[in-house]
Amino acid sequence: MASDEVGIWFDPANPYERPSFTLGIEEEYMVLDPTTFNLKSHIQFDLLGQGEKVLHEHIKPEMHGSMLEIGTGICKNTTEAFNEVRKIRSIVSGLAAQNGLCIGASSSHPFARWEDQEIYPDERYRILVEDMQVLARSLLIFGMHVHIGIENRETQIQLMNEMRYFMPHILAISTNSPFWEGIDTGLKSYRSKIFERFPRTALPDAFSSYGEYQNYVNLLIKTGSIDNAKKIWWDIRPHPFFPTLEVRICDLPMRIEETVAIAAICQAVAAKLFSLYEKNLSFRTYRRSLLMENKWRAVRYGLDGNLIDWGRQREMPARDLIRELLEFVDDVVDDLGSRQHIEYIHTILENGSGADRQLRVFRETGSLTEVAKYIHEETTRDLV
Repeated sequence: MASDEVGIWFDPANPYERPSFTLGIEEEYMVLDPTTFNLKSHIQFDLLGQGEKVLHEHIKPEMHGSMLEIGTGICKNTTEAFNEVRKIRSIVSGLAAQNGLCIGASSSHPFARWEDQEIYPDERYRILVEDMQVLARSLLIFGMHVHIGIENRETQIQLMNEMRYFMPHILAISTNSPFWEGIDTGLKSYRSKIFERFPRTALPDAFSSYGEYQNYVNLLIKTGSIDNAKKIWWDIRPHPFFPTLEVRICDLPMRIEETVAIAAICQAVAAKLFSLYEKNLSFRTYRRSLLMENKWRAVRYGLDGNLIDWGRQREMPARDLIRELLEFVDDVVDDLGSRQHIEYIHTILENGSGADRQLRVFRETGSLTEVAKYIHEETTRDLV
């Protein structure tokens, strides 16, 4: 990793403004029938309305009626994030049980069909389906987004440029969508390929400044391509309304420990790269086309494949490069207070990602229903 510490970048507006590195986590849950473990729409049960009475803005609908989105508040550290995710999952799980439903966390359902799903009755989803047609209706995938508090817009862009390198590594850790409509896709993150059907997705190009990025957004708005920057769905992006850098590449993990460990490594990478900047160093910026090679490897093989170390210009086992990444960020972890949670990455490397474990259950049982049941059980482990 050290061989890639090169160059200097700075924010001319305020080159030494340290970001807060706060965390916010969004998760999209499957709503399931507790007997068949197939997806089931929550609309007729008014599960969302019941949830809003308790969670307020922390629970939202998604396009499909069998999906619920939750979001934490602003968390100062990973301990707060862990406690909040566990609290929200517990509340949503309890409300689901009261209505004869249950929840699951996985980026694809093992056997549900998108053709059978009800679209949530909301004008924005009607417009999205009208615009994207079958691409929108078939978007039966569930993700996790990690918001990192980086208040200076110029700093957001420079950190995004450098963090792009590590997005495939983080995706490999999170992979949790091996099945699609009843088949083993052969991919560890089939969700990634489904989402890449949309425009303005995958890894972004590098931008020389926030001004250049803003000119890009303004041009898309001027030409009628988008109406706001939220329709830029990159794997990592400056959030258009919040003072955060948003990591969107991850599959949705099953266990809370996995969710918070992945959030911790995203936070630590941002903090490490900023610490280099404070020493007048920066991480080398690579072409998008090279980084997409590694993303494909993470999508296809997850932790079991090789990723390319572009500094060494050779491929290496994904697990080895992720261990190197943990060493790379180690000197900022204690200041962030995240060591307890980031250490769980080692457990994932040993036991496999969610995709690996789903495939293991299928090999042992031959039943996709058992896989879906396992997803539910993992999702609700140790809830309060």
